[in-house]
Amino acid sequence: MNPLTIYHNPRCRKSREALQWLKDHHIPHRIRLYLKEPLSDEELQQLIRKLQDPVEALIRSNEKVFKEHFKGMELTPESVRYMIVQHPHLMQRPIVATDKSAIVARPAERIRKLIE
Repeated sequence: MNPLTIYHNPRCRKSREALQWLKDHHIPHRIRLYLKEPLSDEELQQLIRKLQDPVEALIRSNEKVFKEHFKGMELTPESVRYMIVQHPHLMQRPIVATDKSAIVARPAERIRKLIE
């Protein structure tokens, strides 16, 4: 099995929990610190195609920048990509992905869906 990728923010408790879940279950994984290495529009397009969750699950709608600039905007794959490319911190975390599928791993136990 190819390693999973976790889109991780070390300052986020839920993201740290998901990373620990992967370690506790001895699941091979790569860490993508998406705030230091933001996803390109093409990478986001691929991630959205793989996402098992609704596209709006990728957005942190409680963030100030979302409320000030995007509240009320229809959350389509294109608008979500635009928001995250412009403001990477709007991307929900953690996201865990395989070559074929991706989920928002909140709670961390949702990762099991990817490996079963």
